[in-house]
Amino acid sequence: MPSILPIEELQTRLSQLEGWSLEGNEIVRTFSFATYLKGIDFVNAVTKEAEVMNHHPDLLITWRKVTVRLTTHSAGGVTELDLKLAKFCSET
Repeated sequence: MPSILPIEELQTRLSQLEGWSLEGNEIVRTFSFATYLKGIDFVNAVTKEAEVMNHHPDLLITWRKVTVRLTTHSAGGVTELDLKLAKFCSET
């Protein structure tokens, strides 16, 4: 099982991921898109990567926005897996 990252390390690593913030035991970012369908394209890319990683985010899809919430439920907080998927989302 992955280990929860210490808060100091997590804050340092989050500062390197633009737009992500810590909310409770999750990292969260809302992405904006020019059209609704571009947001859906983003969701499709993220869900494919999540399947490969076997690590699935909570996604909220609204008009031209997608909010991604990441935590490792089995560990009870943010782990390296979450940061890896956050980086993928940021680069997609």
